[in-house]
Amino acid sequence: MLKVTALAAATLIAIVVAAEAQPQPNTTGMRCAAARQVVARQGAIVLRTSPSTYNRYVSTRAYCMSTEITEAAFVPTADDRQCFVGYTCREPLGNFPR
Repeated sequence: MLKVTALAAATLIAIVVAAEAQPQPNTTGMRCAAARQVVARQGAIVLRTSPSTYNRYVSTRAYCMSTEITEAAFVPTADDRQCFVGYTCREPLGNFPR
């Protein structure tokens, strides 16, 4: 049993490390159409918008949690300072339980 638990833990660590190692495309080096296309093709993707800024962008609400809504997302690209790439997911304002 201990071997199975250790193997499961090692596998989980390997998955987390691999996910963190994946580079995030930087929108400032892309044309607007290319940035929009990568979001549409992936459905949901983390994009870097500066050396220290990144966010998750989605093509449709289907990639958000069931309680979230979409908000139009604009990012800087090589050819457009406010390129519409898709959406971000966020909780609606004022939706608090009483």
